[in-house]
Amino acid sequence: MLIEKLSTGVLRVLTPLGPRYLKPSFWQRVYLLWLFRNFETLPVKVLTSGQQRRIETMCSQHGFLHLLTSESSSEMPIIGTLEQRPPVDLRKSGAHSESELRSPFAADHPRP
Repeated sequence: MLIEKLSTGVLRVLTPLGPRYLKPSFWQRVYLLWLFRNFETLPVKVLTSGQQRRIETMCSQHGFLHLLTSESSSEMPIIGTLEQRPPVDLRKSGAHSESELRSPFAADHPRP
């Protein structure tokens, strides 16, 4: 099972819109296996700021897998589960326009 997670594992991120899956690179999978070595699920709040930045970088670099059905998700080994996507620090992101400052998840914004 460890070899399968290392070769084809995905990270599950629980978002307000439901679970999303991230396909990290090989070295990122190694890091995630170490991060989730004692727990299957971790809330973002227990991660250090460096770990949160690293996860956020993975999310922005690779994006989430879109065509993941319940059948295919059961076939893919899950390295670990984050209970919430790490917050994006908009001041450091370099976003300039209002549309760039919006969260990618509509559920992250309160309704007017």
